[in-house]
Amino acid sequence: MSDQRTERHQRFETLAIHAGQEPDAATGAVVPPIYQVSTYKQDGVGGLRGGYEYSRSANPTRTALEENLAALDGGRRGLAFASGLAAEDCLLRTLLTPGDHVVIPNDAYGGTFRLFAKVAERWGVEWSVADSSDPRAVRAALRPRTKAIWVETPSNPLLGVSDIAALAAVARESGARLVVDNTFASPYLQQPLALGADVVVYSTTKYMGGHSDVVGGALVVNDDALGDELAFHQNAMGAIAGPFDSWLVMRGIKTLAVRMDRHSENASRIAELLASHSKVTQVYYPGLPEHPGHEVAAKQMRAFGGMVSFRVAGGEQAAVEVCNRAKLFTLGESLGGVESLIEHPGRMTHASTAGSALEVPNDLVRLSVGIEAVDDLLADLTQALG
Repeated sequence: MSDQRTERHQRFETLAIHAGQEPDAATGAVVPPIYQVSTYKQDGVGGLRGGYEYSRSANPTRTALEENLAALDGGRRGLAFASGLAAEDCLLRTLLTPGDHVVIPNDAYGGTFRLFAKVAERWGVEWSVADSSDPRAVRAALRPRTKAIWVETPSNPLLGVSDIAALAAVARESGARLVVDNTFASPYLQQPLALGADVVVYSTTKYMGGHSDVVGGALVVNDDALGDELAFHQNAMGAIAGPFDSWLVMRGIKTLAVRMDRHSENASRIAELLASHSKVTQVYYPGLPEHPGHEVAAKQMRAFGGMVSFRVAGGEQAAVEVCNRAKLFTLGESLGGVESLIEHPGRMTHASTAGSALEVPNDLVRLSVGIEAVDDLLADLTQALG
């Protein structure tokens, strides 16, 4: 166990490398071992050694990751899951009962929308859509049984920005929990709990893992009672992060700060290129002064992140052709890896939102800007746009 009193005085880059990751007591190994084990020898009936009995309930490698996650977000409890959607599912089933209501954003990851519209709704959970960049619209969407306000900021794929502190005030007034999906920002760029959020959600597949080699998810909270409830459901439902996946995410987190700096620098240069290109009709990037959420993003984020979306002159087919002509940008779903990716959200990551209030423009292209040499990325986009 790491000393939380000491950690409170350490900066992010130090915590990313050390929190929850004391040298192994048996060997002195500086990297936590992969405890690839399902069960543990007990010291007599009911006598658990270190609190471990079965790896669905707890595993030392996952414990190290969960302590690290909590420290990075300034939280009291972190929980690691098999995927971001597994984390979201656990959260929904912990917070909600049939008949409860959730306000979801009008721009969100397609998988999150699918979870609400195709899974939670069948379980009796009601939901409605509001523009989360406008606290008044969110307040107007509240109902007597609203138990959660769900926000992505920056959002996926239109890079919308929501004022976390303002929405936290709306949530407190109504007795709802504010849930912030912080995947695009990562805890390095944004700290939702410090701004009043109740729960932070991550797909650790993305920037936390950072190398396109692991799938995972996480929840971080400041409330001990809520943390205990989530841990109960995590164990009862069983969609936990395995030891090797936990180890991979921890390995990625060690370089999160330096990677996010480079992602943000590269994305800023690319957004500037796109904003001046004749084949581009609109650019979505919070770092651009003309972005409607620029001032809020500058207030609550350290930098503006590595995600850029843009609309292409010529419509859907022209956008698809840009994706197909890119060479250094790999055509693929997901985001947050060291390599740059390009995709057409309407046909790929957000196909599930077609026909809904969350449907994305069909001329939209989304970029996950990697950490390659930015001049090479700029040249590739220039040729792809034609």
